[in-house]
Amino acid sequence: MTVAVILLGFPLAFIGAQIVRQNEVRELEQRAAGLARQVDTRLERGIEITPALLELYVGGDRSLAASVFVITPENHQLSAGPPVTGQAVQSSVRTEQGATILLFVSRWDLLWVSAQVVLLVIAAAVVAFAAGIGMALWQANRLAAPLVYLAAMAEMLGSGQVKGQVEKSGVEEIDQVALELSRSADRMADRLAVERQFAADASHQLRTPLTALSMRIEEITLAAETEEVREEARIALEQVERLADVVDDLLAHSRQQQGGTTQPVHLVELAEQQIEEWAPTFEAAGRALELEVEPDVYVLATPGALSQVLATLIENSLKHGAGTTWVRSRPSGPGDGTVLEVGDDGEGVDDDLAPRIFEREVSGGSGTGLGLSLARDLVAADGGRLELAQRRPAVFAVFLTGVPRSLDPKVLLPKGSVLSSPTPPSIDR
Repeated sequence: MTVAVILLGFPLAFIGAQIVRQNEVRELEQRAAGLARQVDTRLERGIEITPALLELYVGGDRSLAASVFVITPENHQLSAGPPVTGQAVQSSVRTEQGATILLFVSRWDLLWVSAQVVLLVIAAAVVAFAAGIGMALWQANRLAAPLVYLAAMAEMLGSGQVKGQVEKSGVEEIDQVALELSRSADRMADRLAVERQFAADASHQLRTPLTALSMRIEEITLAAETEEVREEARIALEQVERLADVVDDLLAHSRQQQGGTTQPVHLVELAEQQIEEWAPTFEAAGRALELEVEPDVYVLATPGALSQVLATLIENSLKHGAGTTWVRSRPSGPGDGTVLEVGDDGEGVDDDLAPRIFEREVSGGSGTGLGLSLARDLVAADGGRLELAQRRPAVFAVFLTGVPRSLDPKVLLPKGSVLSSPTPPSIDR
């Protein structure tokens, strides 16, 4: 469209201005010729030439105002119309009776009439540009949302998560790609289901013989008469215990993979659920639990996992913190990221514990020390991170990927599982 306006609009404006100028000059000449005929007729019949006759040829609403002069054969001069100052365009006629007719129009008035044509073409070009931009934006938005939807489907498919409902976009080519992705997702979901079921069954079936083998080795250790036999039995028992740990990890991983899917999560709804569950406990402990989360914030996360992480941090604050515990959100970075923070007014985290607080079996109390480590793994699985943002008082920050606010969260990603809040686990710092 830009090329069309440049190639056609500017020449059209120039030619139009020239045509308008020529028409005005021609109209001025016609007025001069008409006045000359009237003057000749009156001179032949001996009728007096009056200023009223000249006023008829001055012009007015539909033509340029001209300054009219008539010089009779007796050298008498008559005039009408507004005086023209500065440069002027002239049309003169010498009549058969010897009179001279002169009509003057201002050159600036003539240029203004021509410029109006140029301005009209420019206005039309601006309207054309605006219409083109509007159409381009509409078409881009019409194509962008389905393409983002496809990208999200592909990302979920690549991560091994079951896709949701496929919604038609109205673009045939995009709908064909979405349909093929849906078929691929179904096939992959079946294969993953078989693999996860196999891993779960194998892990479960292996635990029983491993437990029996451990018991037999312990019996051998107790019944051994020599130190060498007891040492070998101890080494074998350690090997069996390590193998049992591997089986437990495989089983836990298989169960975790059967969880929810990454999807847009309305952060304030998820946080309010946790506040409602923990508020009575805090009230019984004589402490307050406050929520400061923006109402229009969406993040990309697994709902169940994020609920478990938030429950972990709230319980951690209840056990090891003091004063008011607060949950708040704030923007993160120049994009659409969001930080979910949980803090309190307690003494905070010891300096020797802070660097290792997310390590397994590291606890500031009598707990197992697995809670924060598991919470960090759950956040990392959704592409975020969990950090100790401040030691005194303690503030934990969950960095989450935000959903662009210019897009409808219901369109950005396929529909996932229903938001649920699991029972808060017992977690220690």
